[in-house]
Amino acid sequence: MRSTTLGRSGCPVTELAFGAAGIGNLFSAVPDEAAAAAVDAAWDAGVRTFDTAPHYGLGLSERRLGAALRGRPRDAYTLSTKVGRLLEPQPEPEPDEGADRDPGGDLADGFAVPTAYRRRWDFSADGVRRSIEESLERLGLDRVDIVYLHDPDDHGEQAFREAYPALERLRAEGTVRAIGAGMNQAEMLTRFVRDTDVDAVLCAGRFTLLDQRAADELLPEAEARGRSVVIGGVFNSGVLADPKPGATYDYRAVGQEVLDRALRIKAVSERHGVPLRAAALRFPLRHPAVASVLVGARSAEEIEDAAAMRAVPVPDALWAELAEEGLVKPV
Repeated sequence: MRSTTLGRSGCPVTELAFGAAGIGNLFSAVPDEAAAAAVDAAWDAGVRTFDTAPHYGLGLSERRLGAALRGRPRDAYTLSTKVGRLLEPQPEPEPDEGADRDPGGDLADGFAVPTAYRRRWDFSADGVRRSIEESLERLGLDRVDIVYLHDPDDHGEQAFREAYPALERLRAEGTVRAIGAGMNQAEMLTRFVRDTDVDAVLCAGRFTLLDQRAADELLPEAEARGRSVVIGGVFNSGVLADPKPGATYDYRAVGQEVLDRALRIKAVSERHGVPLRAAALRFPLRHPAVASVLVGARSAEEIEDAAAMRAVPVPDALWAELAEEGLVKPV
């Protein structure tokens, strides 16, 4: 699988990256064996970039991913995690998060795990260092390669004033190779690209076949400044994998207008002999600022399908027709 380097860091990333939220029991429980098999399948498919966070399953994702990678040559893969939420023990665990909720509803956290810990927002310099130390302990590894500030939407000033400089110091010390921010919006990520020396940003759901807001400012700024963008959420939480009534769009039940647009995109893709999933995976990689596409998987079958879809040739005529019909912005 083709790889590139992240910004100016020299940190290698593969075009298809493994997102480990799913193996942190996103929405529903995943057995340990299935989580390990998903990571094994990603490795067998040539994936060498893996992303996790303390937030995913209250540390479960980090523990499972670390266990699955621990026997692999450490220099053979790139691992990212995130800071901004510290996990603090709770004396009496509450029932599983998300276990009895409708995945199309407004999930507060969305992970089906016992709440033995609570999340506490912390974008202080001390919080950054503590978060990385605790992540390494859960992972059981000696280092992470990339660290992102995770969802600083409501903590922007502290993130810029305290957390970002802390990451910059850690990079200068050689503790991490690359630093950045990961969010579900493009606007603040554009500010990170413009006003800081991040290597990369992770933008979820804002450069897809259904939502190209990142193309307005973020991607041009990143390209001009030599920064990389990792794109997550290419299926917009499900509707671009299988557009039908009841599908989810940005973690809520899809509205009719968005569903109709997804079905129009699917029809164009199929006219060109391309599954919609393949078009959705390939679309972000057409932009020169995009280094990698992050795909969440909770089973070997899901990551194997993603790898197969990534290998499907997509003709330029498909993109031209989508642009002509006003369904996507020209790249």
